Amino acid sequence: MEPLGQDANDHGQNSVGDGVHPWEVTDMTRLRRFICYGSEMAIYDTKEHRLGMESALALLSLLQEGRGCEVVEEVKRLALEGRPVRTNPSLFALAVCSQHLDLNTRRGAFRALSDVCRAPEHLFTFIQYKKEAKERMRCGIWGRALRKAVSDWYNKQDAMGLALAVTKCKTREGWSHQDLLRLSHAKPANEAIVLISKYIMKGWKEVQGAYADKENSEEVIKVLSYLEAVEKVKHSADEMEVSHLIEEHSLEREQLLTDHLKSKAVWKALLKEMPMESMLRTLGKMTADQVLEPGSSDVAEVCERIQSEAALKKAKLHPFSVLTASENYKRGQGNRGKVKWEPDVDIIKALDSAFYKCFTNVEPAGKRFMVAVDISTSLSSVVKGTAVSTAVAAAAMAMIFARTEAETQVMAYSEGAIVPCTITEGMSLRQVATELVKIPSGYTDCALPILWASEKTITVDMFIIFTNTACWHGEANPAECLRMYRHKMGIFSKLMVCGLTSNGLSIADPAEDRGMLDLCGFDLGAIEVIRNLALDLI
Repeated sequence: MEPLGQDANDHGQNSVGDGVHPWEVTDMTRLRRFICYGSEMAIYDTKEHRLGMESALALLSLLQEGRGCEVVEEVKRLALEGRPVRTNPSLFALAVCSQHLDLNTRRGAFRALSDVCRAPEHLFTFIQYKKEAKERMRCGIWGRALRKAVSDWYNKQDAMGLALAVTKCKTREGWSHQDLLRLSHAKPANEAIVLISKYIMKGWKEVQGAYADKENSEEVIKVLSYLEAVEKVKHSADEMEVSHLIEEHSLEREQLLTDHLKSKAVWKALLKEMPMESMLRTLGKMTADQVLEPGSSDVAEVCERIQSEAALKKAKLHPFSVLTASENYKRGQGNRGKVKWEPDVDIIKALDSAFYKCFTNVEPAGKRFMVAVDISTSLSSVVKGTAVSTAVAAAAMAMIFARTEAETQVMAYSEGAIVPCTITEGMSLRQVATELVKIPSGYTDCALPILWASEKTITVDMFIIFTNTACWHGEANPAECLRMYRHKMGIFSKLMVCGLTSNGLSIADPAEDRGMLDLCGFDLGAIEVIRNLALDLI
């Protein structure tokens, strides 16, 4: 970690010129927030809320102004570049655009469908949003444009990828692949898609009869073999046969019957090709079901995979994702307490190792950050919706920024006192947590880090403050302090206040300043929100 520089020349894109107000909240700002996390407000909540027209007023305003094509481009751009926290807001916005009165907006929305809907569940959700909107308008949804867009979605898929998709996710939101193919009058683009379409519409027996005596291409033979394996699994009660089919065809858990998941042999077969994120989510269940027994070769193999730098890089796991999985596993029971297990010591060690190895997966934003941790009573609680203590979460994020961003200053503050903290490359998470708790606890004053940076004339592109649920901000208002800091330093600095246990914050200025956001709770999505704000994507 290097100290923050005091020269703003290298970051001139953030400069604030005379008469220029880059912090102004516009309808496009509100749209970007909505696409990113489902709310136009300057508050990200880890609890997802149902979407409706009342939550997308900026979207409707932009459409009314004749800026529909701009809206579609933003939806597409953020889907491809901005890493939205949630998929549904993009689908909702695209659905609204796809039935706008302007022809170019509608066409643009349908052209963007394949870029935004990357999986069947996305396509089903998009169709349902269109249906709900059209019901209020009392008209049908299946016009020529939608039929072509849905047909194109299937035809653009890789054949084996589509075979996996349609057998892994068959229905969602009341829609099925059979519904979509029938209503879209889809015309398959090649023989492999013809085969998959026939399988969806007519079933496996029809496919067998149609292709039994044909001279099939290599691709069609591969798809036939895969679908045959899926069908055999559905009708097999032999755990050894199921295990063999899983291993031979890389079948996934969603393609199996519930009864299959009672078998240790089946779980062991799934483990061999199980995606890393799925494996981390099911470590507790596999331990509870004695699939992973202490000292076994299966535990050794799992630990080896968890610690594999190549596997972690391929999965693109963020350190906080591994930390959450680790803390959940250490807890020894599921979220509802029904499934319980005795955590395996070797697995815990492997997860701890993986946490540090995942730091190389973090893509630097290249900004100057100040991470300030409120060490008052907030550090004795648990992050909302997780098993991670607020002390560990704050320490982990401070550590991640210190190790991955070249210009980061970490501070601990409480009741009028603020202390710079040194986080070195070799420090463990426990050591970082200890380093943060240097001064006595007291009340929360979220303005302190900004005031300190202003007094020391330290240049900061983004202040990230970790605190508890309190809205109290001491004698000085953090929003006003940030504005004064910007004026003094001549740059458009931003503020993110993370209420780790909060159900609602009111520190950021929600209406007038796009450079301020509040986070209620903390999860992997919150990290993307921080990054998107730092990079001016929202």
